[in-house]
Amino acid sequence: MSFPTQRPAAQTVSFRGMNGLRLAADRWWATEPQGTVFLLHGGGQTRHSWHGAGDRLCKAGWNTVSLDARGHGDSEWAADRNYRHDALVGDLLAVIDQVGDGPPVVVGASMGGITGLVAAGEHPGAIRALVLVDIVPRLEKAGVDRISSFMRAAPDGFASLEEVAEAVHAYNPRRKRPATIEGLKKNVRQHENGRWYWHWDPGFMRPVEEMDEPNRALGYDRMMSAARRIDVPTLLIRGRQSDIVSMAGVEELLAAVPSARFVDITGAGHMVAGDDNDVFGAAVVDFINHL
Repeated sequence: MSFPTQRPAAQTVSFRGMNGLRLAADRWWATEPQGTVFLLHGGGQTRHSWHGAGDRLCKAGWNTVSLDARGHGDSEWAADRNYRHDALVGDLLAVIDQVGDGPPVVVGASMGGITGLVAAGEHPGAIRALVLVDIVPRLEKAGVDRISSFMRAAPDGFASLEEVAEAVHAYNPRRKRPATIEGLKKNVRQHENGRWYWHWDPGFMRPVEEMDEPNRALGYDRMMSAARRIDVPTLLIRGRQSDIVSMAGVEELLAAVPSARFVDITGAGHMVAGDDNDVFGAAVVDFINHL
């Protein structure tokens, strides 16, 4: 396979996930690639949350694929509203096979991190290395509930992009406001009624509604079981101000994966890459360049 002599901007491409579901992605090609990195976003986000990271990884010599999860961004919505772990892992494995570049490094934030963790633990050999971004098996309920409340807060959409910007700022006031609100169009879509809605299938929230305490325990048990079977290099990156991942959760994950490295980023919350992309990007590049 030949590669371009100059690094181009990301190219938008399509893959087929489990059962043929169409998945959108951005893809960067490095001039002398060391391998491939997959970037998996969190619930309610899109592939665009990784734009800075994708560009940095490409410059560092890694082909990079930033994938819109099913029901998110420009990927198809699941007709059966199946957004559970098995479907997300199935999509990841299907795309890895289509890229055909051998086991990739998987960098996953929140929901994407769960996907990567389960794939690494339950499918030996599928993944070369794993970076978990503010995600561990034992999540803090208050933080999870705060995210859920935010995602449910505007079922009737927003009258303007300014309203979207205010909602985002209220959720994450530590994040610097963007110079222009036009970038928010990557996270919302405008319907025929003129209102703006989040760029994901509302049916995605169905599994969350079913996460009563018994089901939370089942999710935790599965993730812990997968974590104990991980045999690839692993890095856990936490936002020190995260209300999702506590130090107790970090210590539990590190005990389950004794070879894992840990980085705690001061001044960052759950949205680590967006809160401090420079420190985050440097930590990821340093880790994968020493594989």
